[in-house]
Amino acid sequence: NWTPQFYGFFVDPLEKDANRVWYTARGFGKNEGPLPPFAPEATGQMVENPPQACSLTIDHETGLITKYTIGYVTDRSIGNTGGLGGLYGILYALGKPLPFPEAQPWKISWQYNLFQKLGALLG
Repeated sequence: NWTPQFYGFFVDPLEKDANRVWYTARGFGKNEGPLPPFAPEATGQMVENPPQACSLTIDHETGLITKYTIGYVTDRSIGNTGGLGGLYGILYALGKPLPFPEAQPWKISWQYNLFQKLGALLG
């Protein structure tokens, strides 16, 4: 049960061939069925995606899409995916996160935290 939300489509004015379309994707829904192989049974969990920047690159000669990008989260605080985009975010929201650091919510490192505090102190 998924409600996709796509909006803000525009042709990239900086691409010389005018062949890339950018847009924002969101969406929400309830996991009511299997998502093999990651969730073999329905979890009943709700998923609310954060806004994600996406693009399609189109070959004007063939009309085919040659590149598809998705999952670049623009606001980690929205939704229940731990700030993750794409499949990583959906699996996290379902309680079935993949077992490597890139598929886990972002956590501030002690080094970055120190850098932020120093900047605030000096600024």
